[in-house]
Amino acid sequence: MPRKNSDLHGSAPDKSEIALVLIDVINDLDFPEANQLLRYARPMARKLLQLKQRAKAAGIPVIYVNDNFGRWRSDFRRQVVHCLSQESRGHEIVALLQPEEDDYFVLTPNHSGFFSTTLETLLRYLGSKKLILTGIAGNFCVLFTANDAYMRDYDLMIPSDCTASNTAEENRQALALMRKFLKADTRVSTKLRLPRSRKRRR
Repeated sequence: MPRKNSDLHGSAPDKSEIALVLIDVINDLDFPEANQLLRYARPMARKLLQLKQRAKAAGIPVIYVNDNFGRWRSDFRRQVVHCLSQESRGHEIVALLQPEEDDYFVLTPNHSGFFSTTLETLLRYLGSKKLILTGIAGNFCVLFTANDAYMRDYDLMIPSDCTASNTAEENRQALALMRKFLKADTRVSTKLRLPRSRKRRR
């Protein structure tokens, strides 16, 4: 039998106990409640950008988990380009949070980042045991992903200022559920303790 390859043939060179997961932030917000969500998503994106910068400085891998929004023939890079266009209501958020070359991405067909995706395989090769879950929407895709992560025994951090829902109340309710039943740490992002800064592996 061939030897087990520990780095997915070079495509997952990072090793980190913690992974930062950005859920559905590459989003054109093409739905009726988008303007309502934008009110909360804009300040959330600025906080999330700061958290991402801290995570990368600490050597924590960043994973974009993104719905394909029914575009089965598209790929993630094309989604980024589409969502950056001025016609996209989400272009300000995408401009702030667009992925970098060394970030990872997983496209999802449904509401959970784990459902019929490669996320669990990627996390296993990264060696991640703790997940920082962030993104849109806190009471929907973040909640569904958190539930599936909890059932897979991941420790969860879901910073309350790095998720957004259509209303502040819906977001608070989702965070309360995740804190109570999924044992998630929901303190604000600036209170999260990350490892000391170190260079990521290439």
